[in-house]
Amino acid sequence: MNKQKRVMIADDDPGILDAVEAMLEFGGYQVSSTPNGATLLDITDDFPDLLLLDIWMPGTDGRDVCKQLKAQESSRKMPIIMISASTELERSAKEAGADDFLEKPFDMDELLQKIEFYLNKNESN
Repeated sequence: MNKQKRVMIADDDPGILDAVEAMLEFGGYQVSSTPNGATLLDITDDFPDLLLLDIWMPGTDGRDVCKQLKAQESSRKMPIIMISASTELERSAKEAGADDFLEKPFDMDELLQKIEFYLNKNESN
């Protein structure tokens, strides 16, 4: 296998951060996380291969973060999967530029399939 893929999780729920981080590390990914989506806007280079982004976080709306990341040349192609406990937000997540959406609580297998899909898709582009 080539170099380890890097996935970043931005979610203010420590339970989700811990569970998803452990599962992805077990799956062979290099994982980083942040409870504050605004910190993603401080990254200027060395973006992760994929971002798992919660919509509702204190002080930050994940959709605004997504829009800004998709507007920057350096992060435009990075796949972003947005997550939320509300199904009504799927459309607004896509409108913000998200590549995909998962409703909480999500199935870990489904999450892994989506991550694999977008990482493989990006490799072939």
